[in-house]
Amino acid sequence: MQNSQPRKRRFDQIQIEQLEGQAKITAQEILKFSSVGLGGPYNVMFRSPVFAERMKKLLDYLRFESSLPLSLNEFAILIQGFTWKSQVEWFAHYPIALKAGLPQSVADDLKSGIRPRHMSEQEAMVYDISMAMIHDHRLSDELFEKAKAVFSEQQLVDLIAVSGTYVTVAMLLSLGQELPPTGQALPFPEST
Repeated sequence: MQNSQPRKRRFDQIQIEQLEGQAKITAQEILKFSSVGLGGPYNVMFRSPVFAERMKKLLDYLRFESSLPLSLNEFAILIQGFTWKSQVEWFAHYPIALKAGLPQSVADDLKSGIRPRHMSEQEAMVYDISMAMIHDHRLSDELFEKAKAVFSEQQLVDLIAVSGTYVTVAMLLSLGQELPPTGQALPFPEST
């Protein structure tokens, strides 16, 4: 049975007028690209302004300067969004992933809870590495060697970094019980 009333967010929505100094500058930078404004993880992050500033810098690198192709980077984010059933993460990154070239069938299979069919070699490697880290908390020597044949060392580090960072984002979203913007469907319907 689906819950018609989603959980209430735990933190009041932060407004840019409430922020001062570097926090306000950071918020202004976020507003230039964020599909959720200062909502989602930013609403929670700004409870700790120095953390918000430093996390934004990390996210800027991982999202916009990573050595991984954008479609693979976004696929890694979607894997964490699915694993955590993170409403905002999936809402924000699904369209970005598709626009970056991730096949919709791969994203939709992931959301359905099955190993995506028809993945490229690189997509399959992102999936296998992500699942190994999620379930086993390590890569086997065999998987590591296969990964090195597909990705550079920097790409492997960036993949693990984006994955781990988006676990943090999912946890922040869970802490705040943040949801997509009002009126948007929940990617993962909540049940009672």
